[in-house]
Amino acid sequence: MHEKSIELLNRAVADELMAVHQYMYFHFHCDDQGFELLSNLFRKTAIEEMMHVELLAERILFLKGEVEMKSGGDVQKLHSVREMLELATRMEESSARDYNLWANECAANADAKTKKLFEQLVDDEERHFDQYDTEIGNLEQFGAQYLALQSIERSKNLASGAPPA
Repeated sequence: MHEKSIELLNRAVADELMAVHQYMYFHFHCDDQGFELLSNLFRKTAIEEMMHVELLAERILFLKGEVEMKSGGDVQKLHSVREMLELATRMEESSARDYNLWANECAANADAKTKKLFEQLVDDEERHFDQYDTEIGNLEQFGAQYLALQSIERSKNLASGAPPA
């Protein structure tokens, strides 16, 4: 009865798993470069995306479907912060667009609960988009100094013996 919803939910699981992997990759590289604020943002978003996978999986199981734990793509190995943020904005924008469409498809198939779940995810993806878009704006406004300040702040914290954030 809910085959279409299960299919769309599994597509969302694949997208979210890809996002988890991509954002953790960015987290590791930003941390390695000393960009603690961006590193923490990517880590926090990856955790939120993992929580999305859980919500989607719970709904699939409720609908008596099988959760397909396949990533929607490979990690892109980017090292430039600007490129990381640009990819993140594209990913979030794409997810929000897809989830909006899929919410409407679920509504057309008389599945209001899955529609509501996709609408909830749109809110989160748009918030993530805004966070990454703001960071791109910071880079444009402040240039390399923006990243340098993050690196300097981390060095000061390490030198003072403060625990990492």
